[in-house]
Amino acid sequence: MLLSGFSSFLWLLNMAMLVLAVVALFISATTRGDAYPAADKQTKKFWLIILGITVAVNLLVPMLFLQIAGLVATIVFMVDVRPAVKQISGGGGGGSSRGGSSSDGPYGPYNGGR
Repeated sequence: MLLSGFSSFLWLLNMAMLVLAVVALFISATTRGDAYPAADKQTKKFWLIILGITVAVNLLVPMLFLQIAGLVATIVFMVDVRPAVKQISGGGGGGSSRGGSSSDGPYGPYNGGR
């Protein structure tokens, strides 16, 4: 019974890693190619290759070491590359993309109660 629960947990973990890698690959594929060098990151082709290999490894090669290496690459893309590229593309940054300051609230500048 314990072994069955552990294998279910591993299957769920593999599915989560696969879904995260597929989402990262989709985001990378739909992002403009010129935004990567503008954000001082690797090229779009580089990330498509790395994330494509990660998806292939998660689907075809059940080797935990390779899956964890792919997970690290996916996490790096999602937390480092994606926000930088998104900011260059004009898709993020909250108030900073509108030219406001970092103290802007949702309805305009915050003046500290003055």
